[in-house]
Amino acid sequence: MILLRYIIIFFLICFVTAIVFICAGPVPDVLGADMRRSYAVLEQKRRDMADKAAKELAAAKAEARENALVIKKDKDALISAIAALKAKNSRLQTVNEGLKEKIEVLADEQGKLQSRLEESRMVNKELAGFVKTSAKDLNSLLVQSPQSTFDKDRNSFLTPVINQERFWSMDDLRRMFDNLFDEILASGEVSLRQGMVVDRQGKDRAAQILSIGNFTSFYVLKGDDGQESETGFLLYSDQSSRFFALSKLPSKKIVDQIDTYLAGQSDCAPVDISKGGALRRFTHELNLMDQVPKGGPLVWPILAILGLAVLILLERAVFFWRHQIRIAPFMAKLSSLIDSGNFQACQALMESNKQGFIPQVLLKALPVRTQTRTDMENVLQEAILAKIPAIERFLSTLGMLAAIAPLMGLLGTVTGMINTFHVITYYGAGDPRMMSGGISEALVTTMLGLTVAIPIMLFHTLLSRRVETQISTIEEKSVAFVNMVFKARNGSQTVTAFGTTDRDQD
Repeated sequence: MILLRYIIIFFLICFVTAIVFICAGPVPDVLGADMRRSYAVLEQKRRDMADKAAKELAAAKAEARENALVIKKDKDALISAIAALKAKNSRLQTVNEGLKEKIEVLADEQGKLQSRLEESRMVNKELAGFVKTSAKDLNSLLVQSPQSTFDKDRNSFLTPVINQERFWSMDDLRRMFDNLFDEILASGEVSLRQGMVVDRQGKDRAAQILSIGNFTSFYVLKGDDGQESETGFLLYSDQSSRFFALSKLPSKKIVDQIDTYLAGQSDCAPVDISKGGALRRFTHELNLMDQVPKGGPLVWPILAILGLAVLILLERAVFFWRHQIRIAPFMAKLSSLIDSGNFQACQALMESNKQGFIPQVLLKALPVRTQTRTDMENVLQEAILAKIPAIERFLSTLGMLAAIAPLMGLLGTVTGMINTFHVITYYGAGDPRMMSGGISEALVTTMLGLTVAIPIMLFHTLLSRRVETQISTIEEKSVAFVNMVFKARNGSQTVTAFGTTDRDQD
């Protein structure tokens, strides 16, 4: 580059000199001397410049040679470096090929691991869902278990698992397992413990609690004197995890069974296998007196029929009790007196037992004992016919009442259904409670009518049998009396009426 620069300067000087000679042309001698001097000066300058250019050229060439040597050295170094780089590149390519193969192997392993990871993730997700579902089921089981009354925080560890606040651990699974088996064992055990219950007045009280598994629980409250004051059933509330005393006390028979079981004197105790369902129904169960007002206005005529029937039955019971005598001893004594011909004693015997139907009938035939058999039989028949209305009194009335009672119940059913259809017409069938009044009236009146009619019919049948027995006994003893009189009159062997079956009055 330096040599090129000096060459360009040299050619510029030559170019300027040539232009000067061309522009000068022929000039006068005066000017020639000046020109020659100027030329000599310029020539000197040119030579100086040429020398300087030659020196600079030589210096440039020397520098160029030095640069060439440096470049050669650099070239050799570069060639060596390139050879080293090529060798290194070759080695790197070999390493790169090995790495590519390793990358391919690792990529395959990564794919396999990714697949296994996805499978593991799905299994873990499914397992987590199963654990969460199991935790929910266990939590529901523990909440609904009466055993939670005595340990209210035993399901608190399930909340983080259910809400997935953290991933479950093996400790959680072990605890779930332990709680589940503890619940299974507790549900099959009979335990007697002290605990708090809400009594029938809504107050918290300490009581002795007998739990038969998870089915039924009893409580025994102690009075101020330490004696047992109340024994009853308990209902468990899973909302508050507390025991509530059943609002209705059990019968004395059940209380005695519970007390004997607690005392270890019996192996049997009442159990509600529905876990409180039957007990809740027991508290809402209505007796007959509670159901009667729901039957509507027709209930009162049915109850009036029942009252009238009861009065009739009481009157008939008193009537037959007042006219009751011991027939067998009476007829035996009467037979002996007739055989001896002592009719005055017979009359006294009959009058002393005058409250009975048989003596009253026989007294009518005693004055005509000397007449013919037909006359005596006619008198006795007349006397029997006179007693039959009193014996059969109110019998037909009782049968009529037994027939009317179910008809009144049926009438109540019809009116109740009419009321129900009226409610459906105005309000629709969306709310069953709107129709409960009519349905209750329909069912209660039918139930009450049948409840009244069935015992009335039963007692009517028994009373009819009693009347028939009474009349047949009177007829039988009347015939026996006639036979005894005529046998005594004929002097024949006395035959008493003991061969017949005697029917004692109740």
